[in-house]
Amino acid sequence: MSKTKGKILVIRGGAIGDFILTIPVLQALKAYFPKTHLEVLGYPRVANLAVEAGWAQATKSIEAPGLVRFFAAKGPVPPEWLHYFSQFDIIISYLYDPDGIFQHNLSYAGKHHFIKGPHRPDASLKLHAIDVFLKPLEKLAVYETGLLPDLSPLAGARAPSEENQVCVAVHPGSGSPNKNWPLERWTALLELISQVDHIEIRIFGGEAERHQCKSLMSQLHATKVNLVMHRPLHEVARSIAHCDAFIGHDSGISHMATALGIPSVILWGPSNLHIWGPVGKHVTIIESETGLSGITPEQVRRELNRLMEMRQS
Repeated sequence: MSKTKGKILVIRGGAIGDFILTIPVLQALKAYFPKTHLEVLGYPRVANLAVEAGWAQATKSIEAPGLVRFFAAKGPVPPEWLHYFSQFDIIISYLYDPDGIFQHNLSYAGKHHFIKGPHRPDASLKLHAIDVFLKPLEKLAVYETGLLPDLSPLAGARAPSEENQVCVAVHPGSGSPNKNWPLERWTALLELISQVDHIEIRIFGGEAERHQCKSLMSQLHATKVNLVMHRPLHEVARSIAHCDAFIGHDSGISHMATALGIPSVILWGPSNLHIWGPVGKHVTIIESETGLSGITPEQVRRELNRLMEMRQS
């Protein structure tokens, strides 16, 4: 395929963090094939981040009717989907397809260069997830390692803030309770931070964090604490992008914050940091040998202060 034409489809399901760690694939493809149409088949609320950041031209929903037939070993596949897939010169799939049923049914859509990528990294390879997802591109003579997910174009213009005013974004949840710092630690930390007059705190949460965020708000006495709940992902991204720092767990929102370039303190555990950890000079990871409960509010505040001082210098 020429670098000046053609269409490439990247198929990526998974949660927010999985998708964001795959964004470097789109970044690399855009760099090597700058005039090629890039499209994503995925969950729209997540995949649209790639479009709004300029890494893809379009998305299509992986939950659309008819696509499920491609995962059936027998039976016809919808002609409208065959027509859709036939438009692409290259299809790169990160779907879980252990028996190759999806790939086989895709062959009915005509000739294209199909590249199978891993659904999840193999822990035995000891490679960061980003490099694992980039590796299949070597079949296109695209050799990239160490790329960082970049969602900074989502930020847009930032409204001027009051002099010396600082906004700290906080996401106290994650996809699993065992990745969450104890609520009483969050309360103590936010009480410490809110004692500084010029700091505004924004607490972000979705349906999974409803109880946690409401409990946290009820225990805080600060007037400059705002709760941002149940907002579309692109709105959450822009709101975090307009903050000066971020604190969170091993979560998709943390990966989004670090991809936005926000100085971030990540309270990590128990996932494999070397595979799944957010990366970048603006990212500080705090771990404890005794687990998340071994991390103290004072530790987090010190690291937050250090990051803020680095940003101002």
